[in-house]
Amino acid sequence: MTKDQQTSRATQALSLIAAVLFVLVAAAVGYRTIGLPPVVIVGGSGAVALVMWHRTYLKRPLAPEVILPPFLLTVAALEVHMCEEYFTRFGPAMSRLFDINWTEQSFLLVFAFIGPALYALTALGLYYRVPLAGFMAWFIFIGPGLAEFTHFIFPILEPAIRPEVSAPVSQMVAGKAFIADMPNYYFGTTGRYYFSGMYTAVLPMMPGVYAIYRIIKASRHSPSPSHEHDGRGRPRRLSCASS
Repeated sequence: MTKDQQTSRATQALSLIAAVLFVLVAAAVGYRTIGLPPVVIVGGSGAVALVMWHRTYLKRPLAPEVILPPFLLTVAALEVHMCEEYFTRFGPAMSRLFDINWTEQSFLLVFAFIGPALYALTALGLYYRVPLAGFMAWFIFIGPGLAEFTHFIFPILEPAIRPEVSAPVSQMVAGKAFIADMPNYYFGTTGRYYFSGMYTAVLPMMPGVYAIYRIIKASRHSPSPSHEHDGRGRPRRLSCASS
């Protein structure tokens, strides 16, 4: 076993540890500040992303032209989707649905400020074939991308807070914070099949599903690491001379 191979395996191990820590920390922070639903969403998406990333990208980072375009399309569509969620008060609506502390401020902090920064860093990492960037891409394809179908389930779930009242309510939630004007999108009360963000939920789903298909297909046809990269994960230089 050469030194380069040992370095490559060390990079994979460090990337895997960093990805697991990201999922655990994000779930813990979400649980402490909001409640159980973020743990289910982040934990579930993160677990699936870890498995798929390990099988398709960690050992053999794909060429940027394979993964970067659908990733950028997914996050662009996701930002458009967030606009609808912001105007229809997704955070307060989730607070009323599950009796959790999801304020408008926390919604903006995660999706309007922290999120775009992570998207930009991930895109840069995908361009340079950084292994950890592949995990972040998979996490977005599975979580904010594919999991958007849950918007079509939420209207039929009875809210934990005053489901019989169709008008927005303002009160303390989860014993943590006062949230004003929490809308009720329960179909059984409003007679309208809609939940915050539902109209644009398919926008990030379409490139997200396409990205998953494209990555799996490309990873099945990619050459072995010894043929494609040197021991440090960098592309090998192709020789013009014939053997």
